Amino acid sequence: MFPATTFKGKSVAVFGLARSGTATIEALQLGGATVHGWDDSAPAVEKARAAGLPISNLHQLDFATLDALVLSPGVPLTHPEPHWTVLKARHAGIEVIGDTEIFAREADAAGARIVAITGTNGKSTTTALTGHVLSQAGLDVEVGGNIGKAVFLLRQPVKGRVYVLELSSFQIDLMPRLDPEVGILTNITPDHLDRHGSMENYAAVKARMFASQHKGDTALCGVDDDWCAAIAEQVVVTGADVRRVSVVKDLDDGITAHDGVLRDKRAGVVKAEIDLRAMPALKGRHNWQNACMAYGAATALGVDARAMAAAMTSFPGLAHRMQQVARVGAIPFINDSKATNADAAEKALSSFTNIYWIAGGIAKAGGIEPLTPLFGNVARAYLIGQAARDFAATIGSAIPHADCGTLEKAVAAALRDAQEDGKPGAVVLLSPACASFDQYPNFEVRGDAFVKAVSLLPGVEMTIPGDAHAART
Repeated sequence: MFPATTFKGKSVAVFGLARSGTATIEALQLGGATVHGWDDSAPAVEKARAAGLPISNLHQLDFATLDALVLSPGVPLTHPEPHWTVLKARHAGIEVIGDTEIFAREADAAGARIVAITGTNGKSTTTALTGHVLSQAGLDVEVGGNIGKAVFLLRQPVKGRVYVLELSSFQIDLMPRLDPEVGILTNITPDHLDRHGSMENYAAVKARMFASQHKGDTALCGVDDDWCAAIAEQVVVTGADVRRVSVVKDLDDGITAHDGVLRDKRAGVVKAEIDLRAMPALKGRHNWQNACMAYGAATALGVDARAMAAAMTSFPGLAHRMQQVARVGAIPFINDSKATNADAAEKALSSFTNIYWIAGGIAKAGGIEPLTPLFGNVARAYLIGQAARDFAATIGSAIPHADCGTLEKAVAAALRDAQEDGKPGAVVLLSPACASFDQYPNFEVRGDAFVKAVSLLPGVEMTIPGDAHAART
């Protein structure tokens, strides 16, 4: 916790008393602001009041006496309709901002550096990987925002310290002065349309990542979807160094990895290459894109390609996201428990061959029917949970499969068969394509159960700590 001095002497309302809200209240108080906290949840209000935080009923407070409203990013700013606090703030003519906006102002005042990352998919892994690469290169780095720690629970900004921040569209919507030294937009696909009203609005919010950048800044923008490709064209006018990123095509000027080899090109000339194909935590095109983005950020901050390659090789991955957790002999075990639907599982099934696939739980609409084109990558399937019978019907005779019921039985059977079959490149993969609620409270608990079951196998060599289970950056 550190003081938010940029609001010294000002009066601020903070709506939303979860982790980031209470941290923001404390930071503002330490910095000399008068703070009024509130929430629509009575238990949250009472908990904050019991903790000694300043509580004011914002229904009764005259917003004309305030300088700003700090809004939780989970509270509607525009759609389906503005929250009542937003309407009061607009009527009073005060700014509506988020904790990340206050933090960015603190960082700017201190001379700290910000790498900001957004996108529909891949932003968490890109954030963690970028932080890992910069840290391994010896930079003073903090990682947080929408991943891990709330921003005011990070170390205090000082000159030269680098903050790698994952930002959701909700957070960007509350950052009118967003101006990162390095801005990253991974991709845009339909998401959160209930909160933004339309794809056009959603894309416009994401594009604000680059809107205030200027000469000396770096803008890394994926160009493998039409929305981002259009945004990349618009960013040129800011004067920032625009680096286009693609993992499906070659670029004469940009960062590409369409064949698994990262190439940094300027005007057709290759400046650096990194082979990503053997890196255990960076399998698949989606992870190649993450690596390209991290490379671009690290390059902008002065890290050389050789140091980056070593750091990417040692990257442990994020918990439950295609993370290699162990080996038995040459057979790796991959925890992809976060794949709670077929679309998410598709990335894992596209990244390996000779897969001993553990799947099942509570199926989403459509089940695993969209995955049938990838069944050729699967050697055998081990079905668990409520969806086992339906998945077996979809698989039919395409793949040898067994109804194992439990995760523990599936892990043991998958190892036995992989060892007996002796197929080259065999991998045991938990990528359930299902929610977990029939057997586990959430996908994290399911993933941890997988890691525990693997850790008990004979001859196992864990590649993550057996008790910590995974990097949870």
